[in-house]
Amino acid sequence: MNKSPVPLLAKGLFVTGTDTGVGKTLISCALLHAYAAMGNSTVGMKPVAAGCEPYGSGLRCEDVELLRHASSVQAPIELVNPYAFAPPVAPHVAAAEVGVTIALERIRLAYMALTELADKVVVEGVGGFRVPLDEHSDTADLAQLLDLPVVLVVGMRLGCLSHALLTVEAIAARGLPLAGWVANRVDPEMAGFDANLQALQRRIVAPLLGVVAYAPLPDAARVAQGLLLPLLGEG
Repeated sequence: MNKSPVPLLAKGLFVTGTDTGVGKTLISCALLHAYAAMGNSTVGMKPVAAGCEPYGSGLRCEDVELLRHASSVQAPIELVNPYAFAPPVAPHVAAAEVGVTIALERIRLAYMALTELADKVVVEGVGGFRVPLDEHSDTADLAQLLDLPVVLVVGMRLGCLSHALLTVEAIAARGLPLAGWVANRVDPEMAGFDANLQALQRRIVAPLLGVVAYAPLPDAARVAQGLLLPLLGEG
């Protein structure tokens, strides 16, 4: 049974997923649009991005550009995306290839700066909830350091049940509140979609924030109209 949304003492959310390619950026952008529609100033953050392309004297990530486009506040890129890497591999591998160590404290300071610029900050993680960032830390450590409620994006496809439930357990193990979850249909041919959705609803004790239909070119602003927003405080 799903719980109703309750106020959360945070200005931000940490958006994670059951895997890579499940729609974290889409849902992060949709959340930014939805909070803005309620009169909030908003900014998105992608602390670590890999697979970036050369742009001018630096690198550009499509996910970061989408987040910036969906934000009502145009914050400095070094705050929105503290770490950008060209190699399209896991973040800790990409960082090692260019001789960089990802410092969680640098990301925390960037996040804190963003909270001074906007009412709501949506932080998009990397891949799933336990993606390594260095020799010892992963994205779960980052979410824990930022102390943010988590929104879980479930990529609705074969295998999603175990991935989703294991991720819910991992979030709880870190002592973080699960603000809610979104069922994003990434496979239009998924067999037993309704049965799988109902199985997750019975087992995840957190609000179902929305069910997103498959679309080849999804529109975050349109998706926002169907989302139930986590009720964030100003803490």
